[in-house]
Amino acid sequence: MKWNMRMKILAVCVCCTLVALVIQTFLFQRASAKLISGQAKNESYHTLENMQNEIYTFIKNIESNMIEIYNNQDFLSALKNIEDVENVRKEYYRLAYTIAAEEFQTSDGVVALYLYNSDNEIISTYRRAVTPKHNYPKDIYEDRELYNTDVVTGYIASDDTSMLISSYYNRYRKRDIVRFGLKIYDKTNLNDKVGYMICDIDSKVIEKIMNKYVTNEEMYIWLQPTGDRQLYAIGTLEEENQICHDTISQYILSGNIDRIDDFSDSSRVFFQVSQDKYNLNAYSIMPQSALEENQRILSRNLIFIAVSMGALMSVLYFYVTRSLTSPLEKLMQTIGKIRAGETELRADYQAKDEIGMLGTEFNNMLDEIESLIGQQYEDKLLLNKAEYKALQAQINPHFLYNTLDTMSSIASIQNCETVSNLCQSLSNIFRYSLDMKHPYVTVAKEIGHLKNYIYVMNIRMREEIKYIFEIGEDVLQDRVPRISIQPLVENALNHGLKNKHGEKYIKIKAEKKSGVLIISVEDNGTGMDADQMNARLSENEASAIEEGNSIGLLNINARLKMAYGEEYGIYIRSFVGLGTTVVMRVPEMKEEITDGKEIV
Repeated sequence: MKWNMRMKILAVCVCCTLVALVIQTFLFQRASAKLISGQAKNESYHTLENMQNEIYTFIKNIESNMIEIYNNQDFLSALKNIEDVENVRKEYYRLAYTIAAEEFQTSDGVVALYLYNSDNEIISTYRRAVTPKHNYPKDIYEDRELYNTDVVTGYIASDDTSMLISSYYNRYRKRDIVRFGLKIYDKTNLNDKVGYMICDIDSKVIEKIMNKYVTNEEMYIWLQPTGDRQLYAIGTLEEENQICHDTISQYILSGNIDRIDDFSDSSRVFFQVSQDKYNLNAYSIMPQSALEENQRILSRNLIFIAVSMGALMSVLYFYVTRSLTSPLEKLMQTIGKIRAGETELRADYQAKDEIGMLGTEFNNMLDEIESLIGQQYEDKLLLNKAEYKALQAQINPHFLYNTLDTMSSIASIQNCETVSNLCQSLSNIFRYSLDMKHPYVTVAKEIGHLKNYIYVMNIRMREEIKYIFEIGEDVLQDRVPRISIQPLVENALNHGLKNKHGEKYIKIKAEKKSGVLIISVEDNGTGMDADQMNARLSENEASAIEEGNSIGLLNINARLKMAYGEEYGIYIRSFVGLGTTVVMRVPEMKEEITDGKEIV
């Protein structure tokens, strides 16, 4: 009886599904064709709008880079008060190159940049390459027709204050070059034009943007400023649509844009999207058949679904009722017992299907939770030990550095400069070590602490070791744990250079790569077994905190991993007899200064 009822339910489900699909297919053919076509039109139009928005962002970035010319006050003054153009050329002949190199990114695709005075005389030129294949004019006025220069002169003579967007065909590159023009005004009199800048970029940059928005192989898109030649185009056109495109493009070139309002008919659809600020419009022609392709595909899919649904429903019905419901119920019962307090229970359904995988992952999750709870407790103990070890390595009595300050003053009065400086350095070291309220400091402060330590060690070792610093300005305000660099140098002194004869040096270097601050201490000492030490650093055992009488490499490594994560810490490069490099990796974190207070 139960089996018969299940079969009846299956039959009802299959029949209802088939009837619903047949009715939907019939209604779709009658009522949905226009709707889908309209949606396809809207989608194509919005695609064109999104493309224009991204192109606008790119052009805005180009304009912002070009406007940086106003920061060169000397050049603007030279353009305003120009008497001898040759002298200005000699003085600023590399200015175009400097602007192209400093203000533009490689991804901007700048191939040439020109600076002109108000009399259209070239002042400075930059060309990215001069080869038979990559060749650009020294002066855009060399050939006015070839380089589409009349558009530039018309723009310069006009009252238009927006940026010029134009193009020309480069016969060497065999492709269009996109051109931007910006007038340069006297800052004291915005009506006084003193010159202009021309920036040519590779159309590959525009092509890359446009390719992202081609949703159909039959879609043809082009960019064209009003009153100018076509800037760039992608896609293919049939002969009939090619004629339509040529007609529209000619109207735009002549400025008769009112005549292109509607070129759509039963065989094609025409779109146009303008930009509010810049004279650069996007146009698209698409065959009507391309818009109806979704309708035909959907009709075929509906028929296929209607034919195959019956068999699929049968298979799914038996599979779900027999293999899904029962193990899920058992799993829910187990979860209920665990929630009630029986945390040692685990799911016992281990079949190789989704429910079995769910049970296995559920068990793994419970094991992981227990492991994480234990690990969290151990990490807390390890952190406490690390902090205690860091404190233990310092000399705590405050009276000690006060006494050293007094000794420094007395030594200075007695003309014992070496003793005075030594006392002062020791006092600074102790004062820095006692400030444990701020566990993180800037690299600049750490280097200051290190230099005090080096001074003391130089007195002890009679300056037999050379110290080399390669610390970039860009890393000085990055944060690191307090007393994390000096122990690396101490390690090099005690282990790397202790038995070294001849010339000795230690190089301290700090740099940033991909958001990571990398600090290295290199010596030319006796070297060590780097693999063995790196293995111990990788294990990061809690017992390492207890070893040694100072803040050693294992201790620092443990502190870094607890503070930043397992991907950070210390590793070693070393060759026996050639020297050792200890590298510390921490995430890049700046320290901001506001009203004299540090903000972490």
